[in-house]
Amino acid sequence: MPQRAIPGESPKRAIRLGLKENWPQFALLVLVNAFVGGMVGIERTVVPLIGAEEFHLASTTLITSFIVSFGVVKAFANLVSGQLADVWGRKRVLVLGWLFGLPVPFMIIWAPSWEWIIAANALLGINQGLAWSMTVIMKVDLVGPKSRGLAVGLNEFAGYLAVGVTAFLTGYLASRYGLRPVPIWLGIGYAIFGAALSILLVRDTRDHVRLEASAHAEKSAPIGFREVFALTSFKDRNLFAASQAGLVNNLNDGMSWGIFPLFFASFGLGVERIGVLKAAYPATWGILQVATGPLSDRWGRKGLIVAGMWVQAAGLFLTAATREFQWWLMGSLLLGLGTAMVYPSLIAAVSDASHPTWRARSLSVYRFWRDLGYAIGALAAGLIADRFGLSWAIGSIAALTLLSGAVVAGLMQQRERSPVDLEQDGEPRSAVT
Repeated sequence: MPQRAIPGESPKRAIRLGLKENWPQFALLVLVNAFVGGMVGIERTVVPLIGAEEFHLASTTLITSFIVSFGVVKAFANLVSGQLADVWGRKRVLVLGWLFGLPVPFMIIWAPSWEWIIAANALLGINQGLAWSMTVIMKVDLVGPKSRGLAVGLNEFAGYLAVGVTAFLTGYLASRYGLRPVPIWLGIGYAIFGAALSILLVRDTRDHVRLEASAHAEKSAPIGFREVFALTSFKDRNLFAASQAGLVNNLNDGMSWGIFPLFFASFGLGVERIGVLKAAYPATWGILQVATGPLSDRWGRKGLIVAGMWVQAAGLFLTAATREFQWWLMGSLLLGLGTAMVYPSLIAAVSDASHPTWRARSLSVYRFWRDLGYAIGALAAGLIADRFGLSWAIGSIAALTLLSGAVVAGLMQQRERSPVDLEQDGEPRSAVT
């Protein structure tokens, strides 16, 4: 179906939906999100080791406290990001996120105590909650309903490939120059370039939302944030299933962030090889989302989510049960494959179940629950590890991930595609994804 311009727009400024129609801005947002992901990547390998080796922290719970601060703050930043995006505009929130991110690498480099690391991660949580949320929302705005899975897949591909590449580079640099400051210099470059691109070149996408809403078959009465929160959290079965799966997905990611470096180091693995393992997981996750995002548009969301959660659980069980590098590498690859199946499918599923007029707020609530998983996972894994050991922490989170997949299998319904989707695809109205 040909895209329509917003009434009153001049031909030169006609707003159109679609990846091809908006590819320059879409590609720019992919690059910006690579810098957002790189900011997290500087921490994946070295920061837990800084706590253990430089600040001599003996408690695993205390070492993982920096992930708790990151997860809690990011969750609440996500929660307000959708509302701020609707009121202020997407670009302003994106730029605000980068302003919070700029001090982070300097604080890690100069930190005289672990409390500085915790504070830096609180700022990083705001940066990720605002900036990453906006890159997702803006891409979904640009492409319209037809290619949401592809849009989310490309966004997460860029972000998590950058996480993986940076985790590898920081491990390599740390093995040659020490844990600080050289590996963290990468973060300074990411923050400067990401902020500059966002300020100078990114354009807002609220007009694209208005265009999609004007063509939407179902008119939605204005609803408040409390109702959106309730719908996304527990009232709508599809949104609830997605929210709990997102929470558990990031719960096991938060566990792996804090526990894996300590677990591998406890068996004598060097920091460079730890960096390889820490890179394999997010790099696999990032690269494969280019395929799994579009597959969720074709095959539907539910099957990929359920299978992905169970593949993650298999990777975690394998990691906990083995003691050799090649098996740990296989576990990391399985964890990355499962997460690639789940991540874009969940965001697309939430977008499917949300009306365009409140989609940004629904995504922000979903991302609140999802990223609260970082804090819950890090804290729970730390407590279990201190009491029973690192292997038990990994295995316990694996069991919870397996259970979460079963919840999605039992609750989530396949979505009947809306008339807007079907008209754009040129398919009969009876088609189902």
